[in-house]
Amino acid sequence: MSYRLPAEWEPQSAVLLTWPHAETDWADFLTEAEQTYREIAVQISRRQTLILVCQDEGHHDAVIADLLAQGANGNNLVVCLAKSDDTWARDHAALTVFAGSEPLLLDFQFNGWGGKYPAAKDNAITPTLAQAGLFKQTPLQHLDFTLEGGAIETDGQGTLLATRSSVLTESRNPGMTEQAVEQLLTAKLGIDHFLWLDHGHLSGDDTDGHIDTLARFIDDESILYVTAYPDDPDYPVLRTMRQELETFRTQAGKPYRLIPLPPITPIFADDQRHLPASYANFLIINGAVLLPIYGDKNDTAAIECLHSCFPEHEIIPIDCRSLIRQNGSLHCITMQFPAGIQFQH
Repeated sequence: MSYRLPAEWEPQSAVLLTWPHAETDWADFLTEAEQTYREIAVQISRRQTLILVCQDEGHHDAVIADLLAQGANGNNLVVCLAKSDDTWARDHAALTVFAGSEPLLLDFQFNGWGGKYPAAKDNAITPTLAQAGLFKQTPLQHLDFTLEGGAIETDGQGTLLATRSSVLTESRNPGMTEQAVEQLLTAKLGIDHFLWLDHGHLSGDDTDGHIDTLARFIDDESILYVTAYPDDPDYPVLRTMRQELETFRTQAGKPYRLIPLPPITPIFADDQRHLPASYANFLIINGAVLLPIYGDKNDTAAIECLHSCFPEHEIIPIDCRSLIRQNGSLHCITMQFPAGIQFQH
């Protein structure tokens, strides 16, 4: 049986959000984080099903009441209960592949980005949702392999774009060679064209260089990538990443069309940590692209850039300064499910 990992721009059935709560690292600025989540949730619910993972019934009731008051489409809200350590759905949610026209959910392991943070509750979220009947008839396969959704980018045609540093690490899958990892990704995701980056990392990113903060496909011939100002400490590594991207070839053997995103003036936390703000951390949904912005002078230029890349989509800017305080952004907190999956309402 051969599988295909679809591209994010293909038609979707739903997006999943794991809602923040007081027992997560969001606790010190939960109000600000929830406001960002609300804005994202409302926009998604207007276009497709939104799956909300809440802690308990009380959490569920509060979140739903809040979203309805903010104008969310209640008919598109699906709530499931599951305990969570944190809320990075991109990395703990299931990945979906197709076997022919039939979807299959893959439950990879999540270990807190190589054991950096507690992740046992997050790792159990997908099995909990499956046991509750969320995915109805769509089968779920559990895999003894650690892989985060934010670490992989695909064009839907069998090409993988990723950093070696966030996939091929001893802290995730000890003892596995690059060849063994590629064989598994070919068998489970249908990947047969590997584009591995050796350079690319944003200061403050604790995922070991997730690709969804660095470079994204917008079609099977084009890659959108982040840049930095020359005085930014990330400038040298991002310049080298651009040089690597220039050496990559499509499956047809052509160079990719490379499109630079505008740079962002470095943003620092109160403790002077460099925060990993990235315009590349956008989410494509049905008919729209949700773009993280940061109160930067180049926010408008980023919106214009995305509009030129996705002329058929509405570009919706979302202020994500609250999210980067926890070292992630918009794409990191979401996971899309392609069309073809039905959910238990």
